[in-house]
Amino acid sequence: MEHVYDRLYLDGDWIESSGDAVITVVSAATEEPIGQVPEAVAADVDRAVAAARRAFDDPLGWSAWEPKDRAAVMRRFAEEIEERSTDFVRRVSMQNGMPVVVGAQTEGTYPAKLLHYYADLIELMPLEQSRRSMVSGTTLVRRAPLGVVAAVVPWNFPQSLLMFKLAPALAAGCTLVVKPAPETVLDAFLLAEAAQAAGIPAGVLNIVTGGRDLGAYLVGHRGVDKVAFTGSVAAGQAIAEQCGRLLRPVTLELGGKSAGIVLDDVDLGAAVREWYGAFLLNQGQTCYISTRILAPESRYDEILDALGALAGRLRIGDPLDPKTLIGPLVSQRQRGRVESYIAAGIAAGGRVVAGGGRPPHLDRGWYVQPTVFAGLDNDSVLAQEEIFGPVLTVLRYRDVDEAVRLANDSDFGLGGTVWTSDPQRGLDIARRVRTGSFGVNGFTLDPGAPFGGVKHSGLGRELGPEGLAAYHHLQSIYFPTGPGESA
Repeated sequence: MEHVYDRLYLDGDWIESSGDAVITVVSAATEEPIGQVPEAVAADVDRAVAAARRAFDDPLGWSAWEPKDRAAVMRRFAEEIEERSTDFVRRVSMQNGMPVVVGAQTEGTYPAKLLHYYADLIELMPLEQSRRSMVSGTTLVRRAPLGVVAAVVPWNFPQSLLMFKLAPALAAGCTLVVKPAPETVLDAFLLAEAAQAAGIPAGVLNIVTGGRDLGAYLVGHRGVDKVAFTGSVAAGQAIAEQCGRLLRPVTLELGGKSAGIVLDDVDLGAAVREWYGAFLLNQGQTCYISTRILAPESRYDEILDALGALAGRLRIGDPLDPKTLIGPLVSQRQRGRVESYIAAGIAAGGRVVAGGGRPPHLDRGWYVQPTVFAGLDNDSVLAQEEIFGPVLTVLRYRDVDEAVRLANDSDFGLGGTVWTSDPQRGLDIARRVRTGSFGVNGFTLDPGAPFGGVKHSGLGRELGPEGLAAYHHLQSIYFPTGPGESA
């Protein structure tokens, strides 16, 4: 095996686990073991939370540092990550099947970019503001770090989605216990190496590895002050219920079933060039992509043909090959799940326009062909449930009002797109769709803008100044006269 670790990263050092079990990581493309790490147990979580608590409560510790000093360490951390960017991309690709051409743009660049962004932001954002009281005197409003954060992250974009939480939490002065998904732990240990090399103080970042039970133990730990989670709706609901009972702040970024609204004036040639990233990125294992394609009756067949042609020409194969655009799914279980949806779509009367099976030239790896369905309606399982695989459902609409109604007829509200030759027309539609983010003729995540969902897609926002605010609590300090003035 290529990457073997025998210790956990806790309290700034590599420490033996309290248990003796291990997590063996298997390549999504070869189905062969590629690495191994210790599997943490509850006692390891206790140690991690205790270390994070000590680091936070220390009167001279991370939470008490001046913003410029935290920013300096965060920039060193970013530099260490940048030096390892090729290794990060390769490890993620081997574990979850992400094509390296996608990883280079996400896992290879986004984490360092976010650290730099939040380092800059905390140096510019005032932490205290004096307000004249509406009654008498003055009130000082200050932003203070929330405390110990439990960050539970998924496998699809493991480093980017971790840094959505880690970068603003570090900037705010919080300390963290991170639990990566068991499918993608090797990149988390590489991150620990970068943190240690950058001089992140002991206890500020701790990493525990395990499955759902360990995650539930961490989320409910009495030493945790906030939870940040990205993952499934079911897991998010369970976490929200637990945090509600504990009156504990929580940020949840959950699933999506976003609509891609293609208008009758679309320039298909220009649009198709963007559709891979908007509809099929990371072989559909992307929460915000548009997988319900809404096409006007007047151009339905033309749009369906364009999508089928796109699906048929995307190169499927080894995710480590820079020419590959569709890699394997993360696991055998995930492939089975996606194939069950394809079968359900066929059973419901759907017509497979492209794909629908496994690529015949690949006898190893958990591959599924990009698949395009026609002949279903918006009430179908394929149009309503998140598949998390390369499966698109193309739905008809008569007019723009019906397109907006169909886009909003979903339990989810995370992303979405509109495709048109008139950007103002696209903006008008974007304002009518109930979703946390939206794109006109394309979509990408902007680090400086809030990202999150409505309805079953989650609670709260990450990225932008709003993402930093999620790791602060506000304290108001009243003075009968101004601060420093005598009565």
